[in-house]
Amino acid sequence: MSDLEHDDLQDAGLQDAGLQDAIAILSVALRFPGARTDDELWSNLRDGVESITRFSEQELRAAGVSSEQLQDSSYVRARGVLSDIDLFDPEGFAMTQREAETTDPQHRLLLECAFEALESAGYGAPEQPGPVGIFVGSGESRYLSAEQDEQAILGSSREFLATKISYKLNLKGPGLTVQTACSTSLVAVHLAAKSLLDGESDMALAGGASIRLPQTRGYLYQPGGVGSPDGHCRAFDQHAEGTVGSHGVGIVLLKRLEDAVRDGDPVRAVIRATAINNDGSDKVGFSAPSVAGQAAVVAEALALADLDPSDVSYVEAHGTGTPLGDPIEVKALNQAFGPPADPSQRCALGSIKSNLGHLDTAAGIAGLIKTVLALEHRMLPPSLHYEAANQEIDFESGPFRVVTELTPWESEGPRRAGVSSFGIGGTNVHVVLEEAPQRPAAEVANAPSLLLLSARSESALEQATLRLSRHLETHEALDLADVAYTLRVGRRQHEVRRMAVCTTVAQAAERLRSPEPPAVMTGTSSSETTPIVFLFPGQGAQSVGMGRELYETEASFREPLDACCERLLQPLGCDLRDILYPSNADAARAAERLEQTAIAQPALFVVQYALARYLEDQGIRPAAMLGHSLGEYVAACLAGVVSLHDALHLVATRGALMQKLAPGSMLAVDLGEEDAASLLGPGLALAAINGPRRTVLSGTPEAIGELEGQLAEREVPARRLRTSHAFHSAMMEPVLTPFASHLRAASLNPPKLPVVSNLTGRELRVEEATDPAYWSRHLRSTVRFSAGVQHVLADPRFAGCRFLEVGPGRALSALTQSLGGTAIPTLPRDGEGDHSQVLQALGRLWLDGVSISPSESSPRRRLRLPGSVFDRRRCWIEDPVVPASQTAEPSTPAAASPAAVSPTAVSPVAVSPAAGYEAGVEDLIRQQLQLISQQLTLLQAHGPSEPAEEPLERSHV
Repeated sequence: MSDLEHDDLQDAGLQDAGLQDAIAILSVALRFPGARTDDELWSNLRDGVESITRFSEQELRAAGVSSEQLQDSSYVRARGVLSDIDLFDPEGFAMTQREAETTDPQHRLLLECAFEALESAGYGAPEQPGPVGIFVGSGESRYLSAEQDEQAILGSSREFLATKISYKLNLKGPGLTVQTACSTSLVAVHLAAKSLLDGESDMALAGGASIRLPQTRGYLYQPGGVGSPDGHCRAFDQHAEGTVGSHGVGIVLLKRLEDAVRDGDPVRAVIRATAINNDGSDKVGFSAPSVAGQAAVVAEALALADLDPSDVSYVEAHGTGTPLGDPIEVKALNQAFGPPADPSQRCALGSIKSNLGHLDTAAGIAGLIKTVLALEHRMLPPSLHYEAANQEIDFESGPFRVVTELTPWESEGPRRAGVSSFGIGGTNVHVVLEEAPQRPAAEVANAPSLLLLSARSESALEQATLRLSRHLETHEALDLADVAYTLRVGRRQHEVRRMAVCTTVAQAAERLRSPEPPAVMTGTSSSETTPIVFLFPGQGAQSVGMGRELYETEASFREPLDACCERLLQPLGCDLRDILYPSNADAARAAERLEQTAIAQPALFVVQYALARYLEDQGIRPAAMLGHSLGEYVAACLAGVVSLHDALHLVATRGALMQKLAPGSMLAVDLGEEDAASLLGPGLALAAINGPRRTVLSGTPEAIGELEGQLAEREVPARRLRTSHAFHSAMMEPVLTPFASHLRAASLNPPKLPVVSNLTGRELRVEEATDPAYWSRHLRSTVRFSAGVQHVLADPRFAGCRFLEVGPGRALSALTQSLGGTAIPTLPRDGEGDHSQVLQALGRLWLDGVSISPSESSPRRRLRLPGSVFDRRRCWIEDPVVPASQTAEPSTPAAASPAAVSPTAVSPVAVSPAAGYEAGVEDLIRQQLQLISQQLTLLQAHGPSEPAEEPLERSHV
């Protein structure tokens, strides 16, 4: 099936499901009381944990709470608290210590969470494939005093919240700071979804933060106020008397669903629709909620999602636990949903505020993340502290029931949910979610994969390795190739590095648990521009099976090899693939044929050429090339000196002409050039100079045999080479003239890449590369490999280079190492484990700073894997905020006389730095509630001219 056909079917499937305009939630990241990760949050939700801290008197006194407040029986010593907000990793986000210290913790934690969300989705690399937007909001900063320098303003003002994250994470899409009070973070999700649907962003981050300092503080309970008398939020319960303040940070990464499915992204849930509105002035007071406004936004979201209310089986409510606010919310939901079609099928209702308290600007994202986790686990967690319904809530006529225990989320169709968030001032938002479409199970191939991990310190690398090992231990069904792909494209690459080549997930988990070489290798890279020099071996390196695993598993190796073999069918009269990769029954016969020069030379050429193309497909491109004898033809072809068509013809002709010559022998001798030359006599030639004391002599079998005996008597190490002819000797001269005629027919061009010459031991010149006589002499003259390596090592252009032996065996690697170079082999001679060895070579290059960026031959999927480890340390300005004794809630204002009450009778409260934003807003709310209560009293006394409104919620806070 073509990619186009696949896309058509994909689009049709989404359209049939009503998801053509849906938004995928790829990842979540959070910092909530009692939970730093979504796994920890789900564990708490599942087990019914209330994450509210109860402070001791000693803790409160240390935080500056006065003795007068502590002795007040109305002082509630409870609040949701975040741990370690003073810790941060400045270098991880290119900050100085001073910049980190003057940055509000809300900004810092949102930055951390944004980075984690990108990494969790497999998009943690510095460059993203398209514009990424960010839509976030936070509470008012109370970290530093009003007298701040410019750096502190940039690090604390909400105006710079989104754009600072865009700058630090290199996000090129819209960066907007959102502010709608308690509904801020869910409004951010709505705006992010719109940005995606409008094409402004290809991905978008959305969320919010709320951290009011000092965290260690309680509040004065006042009847009719917003705080509960005991620090518990009892949403929808008959004993509900308010909520409890809390802190938190949450963010999600969004993408158009069709794009996420196409790109193989991890989809955690789907947003079918979002809706937003405002109550306007059709309510008693500014801070009062509106049944009409809430009902309208829920109904609009359902309509945009093209769903019937009965399709939704759970609603995560705003659920503040106030005796007036909860009835209004349920009445609005009842209006939007209507009576249940089937009384036995009731929609579940819950509120995360019963677990965490009220997170203010982060409240909406907390409810959204809870619902995403419930959809993933197909379980409905309990809403805490619910025993019996508030008497003002009409659960009988509506479809809702409060979830009081962990319940399997049963559904005939896709599980769907709504999430509400309402802000002071009337900005209402509702999101309709659906569980993620089923991802097809991965087809695990059990082929070797290269795992790459990096960090900025050794300790962070050890932690990252252990975390990945533990993750793989519990997720053995993963495709290891997807794991490798996600680590490579979805992570930043730091200096301290570790690589491992593994075949199965279980093997990877085991090797990473105890990382030891050679299975796991570690190094430190100081450069991303390490030059690579390709080495191509000559005849004698060939063997049956060389590159077999690569041929079977990697298209970028198989396709060029197939193309070469197809072109050589006629000149060779056989298919090289039958000789390279025979069946077991034909292996012996194939080995015999591969010893023949006419077959060995083209076989070596096609394997080395295909391997070079595979390496280039992995992002490895040579800065220079050096071939040993026949290997120089591969280098010349890759450098553009000769076309592939002409190169194959010349190599096949060269091998065939040599095959017809009389047999000869070659002897490797541990002597220098001068000593070896002194041994030359009739029938002998100096064939190659491979090192200071590594030479090869070539000649007739008789002459080589006699020389071998002489060297044995002198105890000079010598060994016969696997060759059928005396290459680079006078025995080659009969083929020079006929071969020259073929060279003259070929098109010879200037090299596009540096090629080091065998004849001269220096870089091949244009006049040499384009001269047929050069290539004719090349067949006969001495190979000066040692001089070529030394030339590369002395050239400043290739300083710090790594030599890569692009062919079977490790003979050239050993020679290069002896000359002072760093060389890495890629293929074993016999083909056993060749895929693992070439990946090992790539991993070693990566450890040295070489970028590995393969073009994928088949689509790969990004996975949720453990992310980077932060090197956190304390980044805090001591005593940056007003003591808790100065931020406690003020006393309730005296009640106004009924005659003085009017919608405009209450003046706004001036919020001073000393009083703090939160205290001022709560004071305003308290006055508004008094106004509402007094108006209701007047209405009851005198009778309304129109049907009275439902009792209004005292606060959204």
